[in-house]
Amino acid sequence: MAEGTVTFFAEKLSNLILQEASVFGEVEGQIKLLRNELEWMCLFLRDADSKRVYDERVKLWVNQIRSATHDAEDVIDEFILNVDHREQKLNTLKFLPTCVGMVDKLPFIHELDSRVKEINAMIGAIMANRSKYGLEALTASNSSTADQIVGHKEKRPPLVEESDVVGIDDGSKKVKQMMKDEKHGRSVLSIVGMGGLGKTTLAKKVYNEWEVQEHFDCKAWVYVSQEFRAKEILLDIARQVMSPDDEEKRKLEEKRETPNDEKKVKLEEMSEIKLGKNLCEYLKKKKYLVVMDDVWSSEVWSRLQPYFPEVKDGSKVLITTRNKEIALDATYSEAFIYELRLMNDDESWRLFLKKAFRRTGTTTPTLSTEFLDKELQKKIVTKCKGLPLAIVVLGGLLSTKEKTKQSWEKVLASIKWHLDQGPESCMGILALSFIQRREKERLEDIAEDYMHELIHRSLIQVADRRADGRVKSCRMHDLLRDLAVSEAKDANFFEVHENMDPTFPISIRRLVIHQNLINHHISQCLHNTSSQLRTLVSFSGTIEKKSWGSLQEHIKLLTVLNLEEGVGSHVLPRDIGQLIHLKILCIKGFRSHVKLPSSIGRLVNLQSLDLGDNYYNIPHSIWKLKKLRHLECWNCKVLSQSQINKCVNGYLGVEQLTNLQTLALKGGSWLEGDGLGKLTQLRSLALRKCSSSYLKIELFKSIDKLTALECLVLHFTEGYREETMVNRCGSVWEKKNVTIDLMSFSHHAYLYELLLDGMLEKLPEQIEFYPPKLLRLDLWKCKLKDDPMMILNKLPSLRILVLRFNAYVGEKMVCSSRGFLQLEILELSELYELEELIVEKGAMSSLKTLKIHYCLKMEKLPHGLLELTNLEKLSLRALSVHKLIQEIKEVRGEDWDKLRKIMC
Repeated sequence: MAEGTVTFFAEKLSNLILQEASVFGEVEGQIKLLRNELEWMCLFLRDADSKRVYDERVKLWVNQIRSATHDAEDVIDEFILNVDHREQKLNTLKFLPTCVGMVDKLPFIHELDSRVKEINAMIGAIMANRSKYGLEALTASNSSTADQIVGHKEKRPPLVEESDVVGIDDGSKKVKQMMKDEKHGRSVLSIVGMGGLGKTTLAKKVYNEWEVQEHFDCKAWVYVSQEFRAKEILLDIARQVMSPDDEEKRKLEEKRETPNDEKKVKLEEMSEIKLGKNLCEYLKKKKYLVVMDDVWSSEVWSRLQPYFPEVKDGSKVLITTRNKEIALDATYSEAFIYELRLMNDDESWRLFLKKAFRRTGTTTPTLSTEFLDKELQKKIVTKCKGLPLAIVVLGGLLSTKEKTKQSWEKVLASIKWHLDQGPESCMGILALSFIQRREKERLEDIAEDYMHELIHRSLIQVADRRADGRVKSCRMHDLLRDLAVSEAKDANFFEVHENMDPTFPISIRRLVIHQNLINHHISQCLHNTSSQLRTLVSFSGTIEKKSWGSLQEHIKLLTVLNLEEGVGSHVLPRDIGQLIHLKILCIKGFRSHVKLPSSIGRLVNLQSLDLGDNYYNIPHSIWKLKKLRHLECWNCKVLSQSQINKCVNGYLGVEQLTNLQTLALKGGSWLEGDGLGKLTQLRSLALRKCSSSYLKIELFKSIDKLTALECLVLHFTEGYREETMVNRCGSVWEKKNVTIDLMSFSHHAYLYELLLDGMLEKLPEQIEFYPPKLLRLDLWKCKLKDDPMMILNKLPSLRILVLRFNAYVGEKMVCSSRGFLQLEILELSELYELEELIVEKGAMSSLKTLKIHYCLKMEKLPHGLLELTNLEKLSLRALSVHKLIQEIKEVRGEDWDKLRKIMC
């Protein structure tokens, strides 16, 4: 964990140096020195962090590094905070010249310089302690391991296994033919091809074949690589061609370096020249095969050539190299060079299937691999560019991912950087196994990858999934949770409030509260901490207005504020905008009506604002927060910007939040114009309570531009009931439904989930109108008069269909034969006029779950229900069919046995 802490802050510091160099002024040199020290520490921590469990000295050293890093982060962030506060004060004094601001920063700059020098000195002392207290072995072990790898390259297995290669037989036949040619003395053959093409695999296949082994008296395989050491190569060949009890080997070792030598010299002790000459003497009497794999320089052959005799006909030296010039230098003729070609599309696809579905024991698409359509197949083949290594690594990586098109396309997008840098960089795909940031990869995708790593390692379990198969929620075994909490506490990652001793001073960076103690003991607990709180998560209680004052000194550098469950009104302080480092603000479960303070517009680093089901009025200054990625405020309204404010501060609108990935808001004046259509990064859009004044063609034109959308919710009704209501003033008013006139969703290639809430004249009959890859469709309060099933059963990918709140007002619903072939879940809820559901033979053949709730006029079980052979769950609520079920139960026949197994 310490390595992660240091790495994170080092990256943060690098970004600050680039973006805020003018702010740091004369301290920039000390800041860069600090950054450099942190980068060095990361290298040492990579090994030390894992050893701290076993060595108390290492544990202390790692903890000191972590503490120094935290101190440095606090110093930098406090400086930025102080400068920001001073600038805010100066902004209120419009008559002062701007140069006063720079003069006013000087005390902060001098203090920063002094504190950073202290931290640099502290880090220097900590690093010096490695040698002072005998910790240098931490890096020495790594160095020796690295040297060992260089010195014994033969232990490296080929990256592409022979069994994985498709189309290798033709190449092996040609190479074997060249090997059997005995017209010359000793000849040199070469296999040439770019990295990852399978040179080593082909050579290994030929080398291991029985007829090749029978053809030669002795053979040797050596890895050369870029770290070429002639003596080690010669020694390795000698060890392989000579057996330990070989008489010739003993004779060679008995030869003296000089006539005056008194003892025999072992092969390992000979000089390079003597070893080479002795090896050459031995090979003169043999028909030998020597493979030199991965040759990077012509020097290799020119230096080793004298030691490979040409006496015995049929002896061969086989070289694998990426460079054809090296091959020509060694072989003298293209006739002895075999150039590997790239795999064609068919070979690439067969190899990919072989690797990606090895765990399931199949190499052809089945029901579980239906998502492998022609489009996805083409993307995979195109990305790998015919390179076996890229195909094998990508196939192995995707074999651990969710078997959904969405999941695989995300991985394909993230490897773009590696493969587009040229075939030589295809090894970069391996970095995905460790989920490293690559170029334009989204933060959300990185987080999802971390979650999948935890799932594949069985540290967390999937509790629920989305319509597209992605993980919706997770759970954790209590024992693993206890272990995680213990490890986090030991590494000072976070503290649980209930487990803390308020009298014992500790350094707390992240605090979690489960009990309703936040207003009583939290300030006392934080009073003893030696560092600034960065994360505060509470699952119980609200923070009262009077409590914010005592907390303020401890949370001024807060980056995460998460207040989950609570009761009553929750009021944020007016100066919440002073928390300029805040990135995540989440307030859920309070169900209160609150107005956010206008100072929220100062939270320039805020990336996520989640207000749950609370009813907030959000100031228009929210549009200033250009780093916002997630604005989830389902019940919230953004206040309009006054004309005066526009004149003074300039226009503010939703189009300025170009980084938004998620947007959930009530409709309002902010929808006017084409601002929404400029948020082209949006993945999820939810618009609630849009009145008729905003249901203009411009809105749907804006939505049409949001082609990256994956989830869309359009809520156009004022409420669930339509009867006359009486408001608080006693006046009578009537809730009106708004009729939706939608435009086509055919441009939304990634839209898999759609919810429409509002009256529709009728469903469009053209299938082209609907999103082409729609997996889930919810229709609420649409009041459709025609049976929607006649149209919806043609949607090719639909897996979940939900009809609620009089979405259909007819009496009869028919699922026709061969319809809904992919449908797995059907939910019919509060369709008050529905009397009968008919499922024709062959319809909904994949259905697993059927829910019928509060369809009060239904008195019969769905016709054809018992023909649904894949049905696993049947849920019936508040229906008259219970009378019929009771009759079937009393008979206790075969039908009852089927129903009993699936009812829930």
